[in-house]
Amino acid sequence: MSHHGFWERTGKPEKKKWVADLPAVADSSHQICRLSFCTLWIQGKSPFCHNHKSRWYAVGSPEIEEFVRRCEVAGDDRFDFRPLDDKRQLKLELQYALQCRHDERQVNTHSSAVSPVIRLTAASEAGSLLEWPMEQWSEHFAAMRGASHDQNGQLAFLRYAHEHLEDLACGSGWESEFPRDVWVLRRLGIEGTRARLRFDRIAQPWLREPAKRFVRWRLSIGRSINQAVVDILALNRFSGFLADPRVAAGGLVAVDRKVLERYLADLAVDPRSIHSRGRDIGSLNAFFHAIRRHGWDETLPANATFYPDDFPRPDKRLPRALAEQVMAQVEQPANLDRWHNPEGRLLTLVLMRCGLRVGDACNLAFDCIIRDADGAAYLRYLNRKMKREALVPIDEEVEGEITAQQQRVLGRWPGGSRWLFPAPRMNPDGTRPLTTHSYRGQLDLWLERCDVRDEHGRAVHLTPHQWRHTFGTRLINRDVPQEVVRVLLDHSSGEMTAHYARLHDTTVRRHWEKARKVNIKGESVTVDPDGPLAEATWAKQRLGRVTQALPNGYCGLPVQKTCPHANACLTCPMFVTTPEFLPQHRDQRQQLLQIVSAAEARGQTRVVEMNRQVLGNLEKVITGLESDPGQSGASADAS
Repeated sequence: MSHHGFWERTGKPEKKKWVADLPAVADSSHQICRLSFCTLWIQGKSPFCHNHKSRWYAVGSPEIEEFVRRCEVAGDDRFDFRPLDDKRQLKLELQYALQCRHDERQVNTHSSAVSPVIRLTAASEAGSLLEWPMEQWSEHFAAMRGASHDQNGQLAFLRYAHEHLEDLACGSGWESEFPRDVWVLRRLGIEGTRARLRFDRIAQPWLREPAKRFVRWRLSIGRSINQAVVDILALNRFSGFLADPRVAAGGLVAVDRKVLERYLADLAVDPRSIHSRGRDIGSLNAFFHAIRRHGWDETLPANATFYPDDFPRPDKRLPRALAEQVMAQVEQPANLDRWHNPEGRLLTLVLMRCGLRVGDACNLAFDCIIRDADGAAYLRYLNRKMKREALVPIDEEVEGEITAQQQRVLGRWPGGSRWLFPAPRMNPDGTRPLTTHSYRGQLDLWLERCDVRDEHGRAVHLTPHQWRHTFGTRLINRDVPQEVVRVLLDHSSGEMTAHYARLHDTTVRRHWEKARKVNIKGESVTVDPDGPLAEATWAKQRLGRVTQALPNGYCGLPVQKTCPHANACLTCPMFVTTPEFLPQHRDQRQQLLQIVSAAEARGQTRVVEMNRQVLGNLEKVITGLESDPGQSGASADAS
């Protein structure tokens, strides 16, 4: 029975009153949990209570008696290797694997997972795990134990033992791993990943060998594992194309421009995205250049290359910032408090307020706060994409939450941890950080609890990276200079930051609509922001600002027309200005008064006539601008 679920279904009333109002139920007819030390009722048809049933599932649903025996035994688990007394080599191998599991201190390995493997290997004809490839062991396991989900932990231990014995027998490093067609990155000293790089799907040996050299070189110069995977996938697809009987390339000597053009034709009808197809072309081009540059194969034709025009034109990238309606919901303190753990709440705050990538946030160092000369706090993090440290200012709330998190880490791991967010499970020493996969799972559950909805009432699914886009977009729309936003996001160039700046025109339009504009007669010029001509007027104004900016205002004449008032904007009926230009207008009025006085003294009637017209218009402009009640504030801002 789940009292929590019962309480939720009754509308979540006040808990103390709800508990007091529960009717007493006689329990004589209810069976209790199979474990002798537990007195709770069983869950449904299970022999266990709710909690012990969950625990039974968590350890792989072993045989009931085996699970009861293990729970009833006090102290450490026991592993019985006596079935392997006649196979000493196998016995030593499995004992070695069990010791490795213990030393890694990451996974709790129980006898319920090891004992079936001991019995299975004892019943096999093999005298060593390495006598059979892992594929054969998997088939033997399925035949003996079945292939159900319940045995996943047992098969995982068997696979773990096989891999570590291979490491012991074959060694590690490039000398032993490079000849293989499947690279285990752990053997190459690349920590933090269990990934494998598979070259066995490249059908042609003459393509597979330079492909392996290419990927090894890319890893050696600091390219990421993800990039290596992208390169191999591109080579896999190219290998499949070359194996087509209509192409039938017998070596790199046959891979010329004609073949590449044929491949481009196939890529053009590939259903994958433009980005994916362009990425394949980029990987292959880098592969061909590396072969020529390093002299791996002199037979590659010189015209085996792709040109800039060969890349598909990328789609226009739209901003991915979240709507303010959604942000208002996820930023509510009541919703933030729905996190079941303070670590998830703090990590969410960091993502929303600092604009970090989720991988960088999960890998924050324990001592991640530094201060400047004025005592202001900054979050120091490693930009793993650019492989450099970066800083972003933080507010007092985030700083306080980080300090509290540091105390929680020290409370659980008194010896300390390198990470601000250590992994909560399978991490007894605090040596592993929280994974992005774990946080994303927690985030999805939190969004369900908060019931976040968009403007159409639909449930919102968001990604952590959208908070980074929202962070940049908000800054741009608050008139923060784009270069400042680039620094805060730690972009290497303004190109990516410009992606957020696309919304900047909406901010400029807001200011333009609010500004009081005065024409040459001193009359106010207004545009209804919701009117039918608003967009067209705005477009003309934007274009005018680019091509017809003046030192004291803007020209409102359509750019397709020729100005009949060259060098005399103050006599032009298309002239528009705002209070921010009052200082320039006043200076110009003073200059005009001096010109008129000098011209009158010299008897230059025509000059006096022309400048008096300009002076009269200027007086109207100044009078119109000075009559604006918000003029003084605007002038102050302009200064």
